[in-house]
Amino acid sequence: MTIDDFDFNDKKALVRVDFNVPLNDAFEVTDTNRIEAAKPTIIKILEDGGSAVLMSHLGRPKGKPTPEMSLSHIAETVSEIIGVQVKFVQDCVGPEVAEAVENLQSGEILLLENLRFHNEEEAGDRAFAEQLSHWGDIYVNDAFGTAHRPHASTTIVAEFFPGKKCFGYLLAREIEAIQKVMKTGEKPVTAILGGAKVSSKITIIENILDKIDHLIIGGGMTYTFVKAQGGTVGDSICEPDKTDLALSILEQAKAKGVEVHLPSDVVAADAFDNSANTQVMPANAIADGWQGLDAGPETLKAFGQVILQSRTILWNGPVGVFEMPAFARGTITIGDYVAEATENGAFSLVGGGDSVAAVKQFGFEEKVSYVSTGGGAMLESLEGKTLPGIAAIQEG
Repeated sequence: MTIDDFDFNDKKALVRVDFNVPLNDAFEVTDTNRIEAAKPTIIKILEDGGSAVLMSHLGRPKGKPTPEMSLSHIAETVSEIIGVQVKFVQDCVGPEVAEAVENLQSGEILLLENLRFHNEEEAGDRAFAEQLSHWGDIYVNDAFGTAHRPHASTTIVAEFFPGKKCFGYLLAREIEAIQKVMKTGEKPVTAILGGAKVSSKITIIENILDKIDHLIIGGGMTYTFVKAQGGTVGDSICEPDKTDLALSILEQAKAKGVEVHLPSDVVAADAFDNSANTQVMPANAIADGWQGLDAGPETLKAFGQVILQSRTILWNGPVGVFEMPAFARGTITIGDYVAEATENGAFSLVGGGDSVAAVKQFGFEEKVSYVSTGGGAMLESLEGKTLPGIAAIQEG
């Protein structure tokens, strides 16, 4: 059930949001994306004539009150973004909270203190979840970033709201975006997987091979595949103990009719440094003392042809060390191709920490169909795992 299935008039909504946002030394929010992402859900509740009790964690305070991780630091920013002055209470359970919730009027918002100031949150403690459940008539989970954690506020609390729990707009969109790639996507479906290690992506690759037509491999993973096929990789990042795994992936892909596209050339450097000497080299013949740090021009042309003929695209991981301008060209070019395919009607989902960072850094956020807000949660979804926070809502 989604938030559109409920009328919040005269109801208090207990909303799990993901306001785990970065703060600078002056405790100012430096990236408001997660707060903005929750806004439509909160506005819907208020416009219905309801009130919203927001709960979130911030950082890793390890179960004890830590002033620098107090959600009081973000209350003003939340007020500015939502357009309603947010009330704040200095705990998430107890008599002070009970009084604040009791006094909450329709159209008002109450932000509770950091859930992780209590060990019971991460422990998934049932008694703690029951205390939280007293703060709302309807439970709304809109925190995709924590949906893979069986914590008190993300999973256990839902048990106390039979027939009165739902996904917020953000979480509903995340589920829909992943399903478009994994189940309902128009073919051809292409997955672009980058990043440093095959070992961190193996379960994703094995799970998506049945759903995709093309697999583009880039980034540091490339060199394990190259080495597995007998190429030389110089000083490039490589997992020599995973070469058998790489060959097994190629065999599985072939058996399932999935075309695998590996780089044919790379931009190599004589040091892991933005000002290093660079040279374009064949991906399977990198000289000693050199390391591949970005996709080469021929590779990008070939990848571009695949991306532009795709109708559904998953992009997880950069194809080079984009943090250094000298090796960002490949990732930017992939972004350009994904943006062009999207403009031509393809559905594109970007997820996973580094690729999301790249998309934001290079201005592609508005040019792709969907940018996932949850790194670990999205990766576990792609691995085929059922996320406990999602199951808790779906279980009636």
